[in-house]
Amino acid sequence: MEQLKHECGVAMIRLLKPLSYYKKKYGTERYGLNKLYLLMEKQHNRGQEGAGVACVNLDAPAGEEYMFRERAMGKDAITEVFNRIDDNFIGQLYMGHLRYSTTGKSGLQYVHPFLRRNNWRAKNLCLCGNFNMTNIDEVFRFLTAQGQSPRICGDSYITLELMGHRLDREVERLYAIARELGLEGIDITKFIDSHVRVSNVLRSTMAHFDGGYVMCGLTGSGEMFAVRDPWGIRPAFWYQDDEVVVVASERPVIQTTFDLPAKAIRELRPGQALIVTNRGERQVEQILAPKANSACSFERIYFSRGSDQDIYRERKRLGEQLTPVIMQAIGGDVAHTVFSYIPNTAEVAFLGMTDGFRRLDHDVRIEKVVWKDIKLRTFITEDNERNDLAAHVYDISYGSLVPHEDNLVIIDDSIVRGTTLRESIFKILDRLHPKKIVMVSSSPQIRYPDYYGIDMSHLEELCAFRAAIALIRERGMQQLITDTCRACRNEPTAANHVRNIYAPFTVDEINRKIVEMLRPEGMQSPVDLVFQSIEGLHHACPDHPGDWYFTGHYPTPGGVRLCNEAFVRYVESEAELRSPM
Repeated sequence: MEQLKHECGVAMIRLLKPLSYYKKKYGTERYGLNKLYLLMEKQHNRGQEGAGVACVNLDAPAGEEYMFRERAMGKDAITEVFNRIDDNFIGQLYMGHLRYSTTGKSGLQYVHPFLRRNNWRAKNLCLCGNFNMTNIDEVFRFLTAQGQSPRICGDSYITLELMGHRLDREVERLYAIARELGLEGIDITKFIDSHVRVSNVLRSTMAHFDGGYVMCGLTGSGEMFAVRDPWGIRPAFWYQDDEVVVVASERPVIQTTFDLPAKAIRELRPGQALIVTNRGERQVEQILAPKANSACSFERIYFSRGSDQDIYRERKRLGEQLTPVIMQAIGGDVAHTVFSYIPNTAEVAFLGMTDGFRRLDHDVRIEKVVWKDIKLRTFITEDNERNDLAAHVYDISYGSLVPHEDNLVIIDDSIVRGTTLRESIFKILDRLHPKKIVMVSSSPQIRYPDYYGIDMSHLEELCAFRAAIALIRERGMQQLITDTCRACRNEPTAANHVRNIYAPFTVDEINRKIVEMLRPEGMQSPVDLVFQSIEGLHHACPDHPGDWYFTGHYPTPGGVRLCNEAFVRYVESEAELRSPM
């Protein structure tokens, strides 16, 4: 229901044959470009705020453009970008990016790929990524201490500048070697272009960063790379045959684009880099020592396409595991219960949930109860008018249940802020007059912000956090807020002190408070909330244990620090609001 934005989607292709080969076999030199388009469209779910593509043509002679880039804004950016591309945008290396901003920054200058130009081919760098760095201020200070003067302090720009700086040093290292070998002029350039070691650049760059990332890049001399963070937070998959090397953020995207079985595609492991040299030789190198596996579980619950065979099974398992607690919530009365789901991304968990009831020999009544109807019009500016319109974003199937007799079970993949429940869903469902509404989340309570690429960076936006704070104040425990704030301020990296806020309360206590806070005025139907358990999450998604948004166990020091700082900001802003004018 509440769309979460996610940063971002990547796609890369390296053609391993001459362009004439693809024209003869596939009838066009645009083979690589066409495949890039498919890889990006199949990942449209990962970014709808902007898109960009880049290309390197290794056959371009001196004096002609050899490194191309095109970018556009908006949900139709992919189409716009590819409509602009002409016949000059042809080469052996392609890179594409889909952007969702988690920072609130917008504008073409923030759309990937980013490009750093130089007259030496090998010093040209084009960069894009699915990433969020938590220590960018620290890296900025590192650069300025070396005498550099970056124009922007943002993670994309700083990453480009630091990596570009290290690429410059790698080229200069090779230049010195070439001179020692007695090479001159164009022979020096050829030597540099064919001996660049991207692994040197990556090792000396990525060790500075704390965060979740898949960083992708092209150089003007024809090197291609993708490197994954050592915690494995953000995903990356790759494939190679004798014609192409391909990288994408999701496995089924490569499967569909190239008609491949799942076993043909490999996952880039934590801290690894896939590197393709300008001669087309592929290497997989361990750039950074792998840390404890923290692969993002939200990728499995929500973000990645459910067409992946493993994700499909995991989402069904997430729904099926909830059967016993749902049964308890409806008092065992399956015969007088209607089951449904919202939004579409929750459909697979819904199938698993209904399978669970069937395995208990229950006939399940399934209805399409909720429909997405319209979008809120931005020209409505008055709050009361806006809220009234928001209540009609969804519609219901009238007559889909027996009023005052049937329970209604609705499963969602996550409940984050609760705004849509309060302003729209609960109001519209109440018109059906169910005996009871059971709102189910296939994920656990989201209690903590994310700092690795999901737009959940403010504690006060999370309904579970607001509920915990409300319980603290109701029970006269305000000293806990004061003590937690002091610990967050004094020891920001020692531990995630925000976990103390939830410690006094059970999941059920917070659930009841969430219902109380989200229940719109005048609503008649009783409501229960059912969340996935942490144990259930890990049972369903055993290979993706990253759960910091649920547990507060951040995999990196930067995540811990930012969470503590977020609590301090929250307390300070609340103090300002409560202080007399």
